Amino acid sequence: MTEAVIVSTARTPIGRAYKGALNNTEGATLLGHAISAALSRAKVEGAEVEDVVMGCAMQQGTTGTNIARKALLRAGLPVSVSGTTIDRQCASGLQAIAVAARSVIFDGLEVAVGGGGESISLVQNEHMNGWHAVDPQLLAMKADAYIAMLDTAENVAKRYNISRELQDEYSLESQRRTAAAQQGGRFDDELAPIKATMAVVDKGTGTVRYKEMTLSKDEGPRPDTTAEGLASVKPAKGPGFTITGGNASQLSDGASAAVIMSDKRAAATGLNPLGIFRGFASAGCEQDEMGSGPVLAVPAASEASRTDDR
Repeated sequence: MTEAVIVSTARTPIGRAYKGALNNTEGATLLGHAISAALSRAKVEGAEVEDVVMGCAMQQGTTGTNIARKALLRAGLPVSVSGTTIDRQCASGLQAIAVAARSVIFDGLEVAVGGGGESISLVQNEHMNGWHAVDPQLLAMKADAYIAMLDTAENVAKRYNISRELQDEYSLESQRRTAAAQQGGRFDDELAPIKATMAVVDKGTGTVRYKEMTLSKDEGPRPDTTAEGLASVKPAKGPGFTITGGNASQLSDGASAAVIMSDKRAAATGLNPLGIFRGFASAGCEQDEMGSGPVLAVPAASEASRTDDR
């Protein structure tokens, strides 16, 4: 049986939404950069790619109307290469890689690209399309159908007894590990530095100036984070709640792509796989505790990928 193997990956450094280096970078350029870098690392020509599958949770504006197709063109691939965009919200990129890998395994594709990207800065703002965003009949059936992620996080914390202290402790350890990894160059091989034109807003006058720069490392990590500093951050929803800007992930801009091949094609071209696709599983849960989804999905994926000889 044909196996799907990942032969290269590339990602932009992660930019802080709104205030970071990628706050003015168009969606096609952002995702296209990751695609181009991944292909270059695998020494694969654009014409060899048969399909590009990219995940994107905010499909409008600069990342709307099948951004995967626009991104592959921006990456310089020929019009003969097809593209499709997947939305499974936070798991969109993972789902895209799974779709691409399954196309290799079951549909005979030899070379595909899977990945994802978001431009929160240019999409999740005052220009975002909210016209008829809520279906009243669905809301009547399921009151939490449109619940915000922050609210689901608070629900999970309360329902499963995850205290503010535990969240801050986890965040501090995450910052510590990330800082050590950055300093040790652990991310260097996956990063693809990107030239960008950053929009800088003057707080006093509101005027915007533009700054040319190259982003070469993630903007999110805060190596100077301390337990005392985290404890001093006020909860986003106010007193009595636990989620803060210190123990929750930031809003970000960025993109990542992986080149996926059949095992035979990789062997023929002398490429050593970084990994083998073994399976993917999803699971539904209550809307109001979205964060518990992986608890159901991970065991399902493990079971689905288990075989006698692995």
